[in-house]
Amino acid sequence: MTDRGMTPVVAKTLEIGIVLLYVALVTAALYGGVVPSAQADAAHVVGDRTLNAAATSVEDAVPGVAADAVTVRARVALPDTIGGQPYALRAEDRTLVLDSPVTGVGGRAALSLPERVAGVSGEWHSGRDLLVVVTGGDALSVELREVGR
Repeated sequence: MTDRGMTPVVAKTLEIGIVLLYVALVTAALYGGVVPSAQADAAHVVGDRTLNAAATSVEDAVPGVAADAVTVRARVALPDTIGGQPYALRAEDRTLVLDSPVTGVGGRAALSLPERVAGVSGEWHSGRDLLVVVTGGDALSVELREVGR
């Protein structure tokens, strides 16, 4: 009859064990599939927004009215990382290309520029101060630059 006092202790220990097992299973399920998937989706969205913001910044730097001599230097603000990783944007013809080591992040954005723009060149690396430099007269040159280069 001296074992009757152990019943509540054993019952509470089993309850605590079941709750801990439940929490462990839910945590494993979330971090095994749901959370990484959500992080990848978020990185993809940030990559798309970064590419679109960069393309808009380049397009906005080109003056709408033709002039004899044009010099425009416009700063561009973009995120330092995408998905926790650095990235690069480079110009190819009249297109911006996003290069990222994050799986599923990247892409191309065609630039909508006036015909008088002869070409777009240069490359940006994340985490640096970025500039769009537009120079020329009848034919404009657009360059992606980093401050100090």
